[in-house]
Amino acid sequence: MEKVRVRFAPSPTGPLHLGGVRTALYDYLFAKNQGGEFILRIEDTDTARYVEGAEEYIEEALEWCGIIPDESPKKGGKFAPYRQSERRDIYDRYTEQILKTDYAYIAFDTPEELDAIRAEFEAKGDVFSYDNKTRNRLRNSIALTEEEVQKLLDEKTPYVVRFKMPVDRTLNLEDIIRGISSVNTNTLDDKVLVKNDGMPTYHFANIIDDHEMEISHVIRGEEWLPSLGLHTLLYEAMGWEAPQFAHLSLILKPDAASLINKENIDSITKSFTEDFILKNNAYSFEGASVLIKSFFADIKSPRFKSSLNENEKDDTLTASVKQFLKKSLSGKLSKRDGDKFGFPVFPLDFKDPATGIISKGYRENGYLPDAFINMVALLGWSPADDKEILTLEEMCKEFDLHKVHKAGARFSKEKSEWFNHQYIQLKSNEELLQILKHADLDLSAVSDEKLVKIIGLMKERASFPKDIYENGKFFFEAPLSYDEKASKKAWNDETSSILGELAENLNTIEFTSETVKQFIHDFAENKGLGMGKVMMPLRLSLVGELKGPDVPDIMELIGKEESISRINNAINNFK
Repeated sequence: MEKVRVRFAPSPTGPLHLGGVRTALYDYLFAKNQGGEFILRIEDTDTARYVEGAEEYIEEALEWCGIIPDESPKKGGKFAPYRQSERRDIYDRYTEQILKTDYAYIAFDTPEELDAIRAEFEAKGDVFSYDNKTRNRLRNSIALTEEEVQKLLDEKTPYVVRFKMPVDRTLNLEDIIRGISSVNTNTLDDKVLVKNDGMPTYHFANIIDDHEMEISHVIRGEEWLPSLGLHTLLYEAMGWEAPQFAHLSLILKPDAASLINKENIDSITKSFTEDFILKNNAYSFEGASVLIKSFFADIKSPRFKSSLNENEKDDTLTASVKQFLKKSLSGKLSKRDGDKFGFPVFPLDFKDPATGIISKGYRENGYLPDAFINMVALLGWSPADDKEILTLEEMCKEFDLHKVHKAGARFSKEKSEWFNHQYIQLKSNEELLQILKHADLDLSAVSDEKLVKIIGLMKERASFPKDIYENGKFFFEAPLSYDEKASKKAWNDETSSILGELAENLNTIEFTSETVKQFIHDFAENKGLGMGKVMMPLRLSLVGELKGPDVPDIMELIGKEESISRINNAINNFK
């Protein structure tokens, strides 16, 4: 296959996880880097786990990220349909074909029969596997005579189609990211290819669709590595050339120590305790909560990891909590991690149609799509010169599958916010104005011209668009109270008279940032006062705290009348 064609093939069983977004992104970047095509295919053969609205969610999420497929169920294409549930006639044709080879057979075993054999093996301390060692004693077309098979077919006995794994073959499997690995077929079982309802399993439908759609490279998560041997043999069985494979590492949980602090330790402890009790309902919530919180209180200590090692003196609750925390704080990033630590793991909000529960998304949390995609791209890939800020177009030019990391990439909430902060700075004030106007904020009383100026003053301190509003509320409303610590620092017995005289004289000047700045400087100098004696209480009067941009800039934007009013309010308050 000369032309690069890659596909992202999610199942509509729920929202698109951060790991799924990364797979789609790497598919897209590789295709565009190679002048190829990126296909979206919906693998919806798992009807039991199908979630209404999930397919539409996947399409909307990819569109928000800027990962636009060249072919998809929505867009169409020359290899349509792109939804597996609509490709049944294609699968039926290939089922007939593989059954004519020596690589597949039909099996009539019922779930009850297989459970009984499994129990028999377990009673002897063995693990049952439907493979070359057991298939000859089971109810299938290998063990039965042709007459017995035909009789069962005539009686319309339900059956599945299984792959006949070759005996004692060593497969040398090549992966673009991981190199060559070997597996012996004796370690692999006879997987079901076609279920008893006639629909193919993931394994069979997947390779049929990839062949039919001329997929040249399969980029997917490392959880599919154990299936690589089977898929390679399926291509061999069908007489087809296999695509090249690349298996991506896991996205790992964040470092919990960086997420737990005095402000959130109670809520995080509660979330972890609820999860622990679900798995270990023999213990009380209160007892487990106290113990879990004690571990979290020590989480920033170098001793923390060693403190989770079990020892002989542990009571059963302590031992169970230690085991639970060791597992919970390591491994693959999951939705539960986001729920516990308060960050999204999905690109968009998703409302579960069964429960009504809403899982938070990056878009609704105020992340810009280009910042989100930049962050995701670097979870497992390093561009040249270790650059961190890249546009989607720059990523397309630089992306190289050979530079994708083999080791897992650790997610960082702090880093994701850093990326968003960088992209906020790169946006023009006018662009941020449009973003703010689409947010759920009451900005109707402020002109666009004034908002643009406020954005210019506040965006340097913002990691999210809403921060511009939240951190700059003093531009929209007068302070109702004054920070106690700041008040003690900025206000003394002389301050009221100083600011009272300042306020009276403000009426006489033109109200621009420059003239206000010069006026305050001259006023302080004429009074023989240090600038801090004037500026600190003035800022406190205007803002309610000792924060914000330059005082003259604040005064110009809120206007002369409002500035004088706030100064007088502060004087009255401190009287």
